[in-house]
Amino acid sequence: MAGAVAVTVLLVLYVVQIAGRGVSMMGTGEPVLIAIGLGVLIIPLLVIGLIAREYWLAATVQRMADTLFAEGDLPVDDLPRSPGGRIDRAAADEAFEPYRAAVEDAPEDWRAWYHLAFAYDAAGDRRRAREALRRAAKFFRPS
Repeated sequence: MAGAVAVTVLLVLYVVQIAGRGVSMMGTGEPVLIAIGLGVLIIPLLVIGLIAREYWLAATVQRMADTLFAEGDLPVDDLPRSPGGRIDRAAADEAFEPYRAAVEDAPEDWRAWYHLAFAYDAAGDRRRAREALRRAAKFFRPS
């Protein structure tokens, strides 16, 4: 959490600097610099939107994890590992199939998507894991 806060503070400083440059360009009265200044101001808005989106996802994933923990259904990382700590790929692939099937059976079940996300992560596919977490968050309705 401290790392995320530190990165966010640095991004806020960056956004302030970029926004200041954009405002300065717009204040010159030169049409080209005004256009560039407006373009430069879009960057901070995008950064703020992306930061908000990631914090929202993190908070939602935490609420989902808390719910699953309370239900006794939080995924357990019990796959075999190599001496170096890497998850056995064949075991991860084998464990993946029931989670994929659960999502196919109940495509709007956030629990199925959450478990699939952790199966993807165990299989080493972080991009799909994040997509599955986003899908789980879309269907999650806290009680």
